[in-house]
Amino acid sequence: FNIACSRAQTSSQLLAFRFLAGLGGSAPLAIGGGTIADLWAPEERGMAMSLYSLAPLTGPAIGPVAGAWVAEKTSWRWVFYSTSIADGIIQLVGLWYLTETYAPTILATKARALRKSTGDDSICTAHEHKRNGISTWKFIANALLRSIKFLLFDPAMTVMATYMAVMYGTMYLQLTTFASLWTRRYGESVGIAGLNYLFMGAGFTLGAQLGARILDRIYKHLKERNNGVPTPEMRLPLLAIGSFMLPAGLLLYGWTAEYRVFWLVPDIGVFIYCTGIIASFLCIQTYIVDTYGLHAASAVAAVSSFRSIAGFAFPLFSEKMFTTLGIGWGNSVLALIALVIGCPSPFLFYKYGPQLRALARSSRVPT
Repeated sequence: FNIACSRAQTSSQLLAFRFLAGLGGSAPLAIGGGTIADLWAPEERGMAMSLYSLAPLTGPAIGPVAGAWVAEKTSWRWVFYSTSIADGIIQLVGLWYLTETYAPTILATKARALRKSTGDDSICTAHEHKRNGISTWKFIANALLRSIKFLLFDPAMTVMATYMAVMYGTMYLQLTTFASLWTRRYGESVGIAGLNYLFMGAGFTLGAQLGARILDRIYKHLKERNNGVPTPEMRLPLLAIGSFMLPAGLLLYGWTAEYRVFWLVPDIGVFIYCTGIIASFLCIQTYIVDTYGLHAASAVAAVSSFRSIAGFAFPLFSEKMFTTLGIGWGNSVLALIALVIGCPSPFLFYKYGPQLRALARSSRVPT
């Protein structure tokens, strides 16, 4: 469907094909967190999560740099051709090297082989026993509804998902207006304007690499202080720092761009808020994976769906907001929203997280 986008003749066709391409591209976002939970111990998940979170965040930041030059030198259709070629190569590698990591599925496969070789139909895993009598369609329906139930019945999940949606929506809102800021306000060419996206990529990369190491180190330290007993709340101290960096970076970027300060200064603001975004992403993702265990993929899927809706919705009002309020006040509004939702959350959840998780377990509809 990405190739189909390149052959689109109307905007309606392009939107339809982009929607279908997005459906296919959503799978890694849904299962990535679960895969990390399967493969890494809690003390090692920070670095693994940083690599997993880095790609979908740096892609939108680095993509416009390459896309601007590709479109300028060839045509916009080659933007889709080039990404389709890269997708094809990755898919071929994945077909060869990617294997199942989910423990219940691996055990079920082994049990099926034993039943076939021994003829003993009583051999089954604990998860197969739980599923006994449940039809395939009902099993799929339960899996689809599980993410919604997590969002509805878990206060911590609801707030974390909302904050991640604000961060993701803000990032995509900035992406849709970033190029026009440099071409219209600073008079840069399309190709040169695209280079400013590198500051986004640098912020994401540095935040991921430093954040992962700090996250794992804090987790190990707090676990030792708690007599070796880990809790998901041990992921939250770094979130307190990231939640302040996001609004600070937005304010610096917005007001320096408003007054056309030297181009490096607003780019520094972009670097700061992107570093804050990736640091916060790491904390929230690992917190969710640690909290939901075997259902981590469903929990991450819930957050990913919610944040993707925000990524779609925020750019719809970006042009009108910045035209009405200006770059400075527009980013101040975004900074205020991020400040109100994000800054109190790590402190409240660190103190009351266990009670909230217990409340969520007692009120959640069985899955």
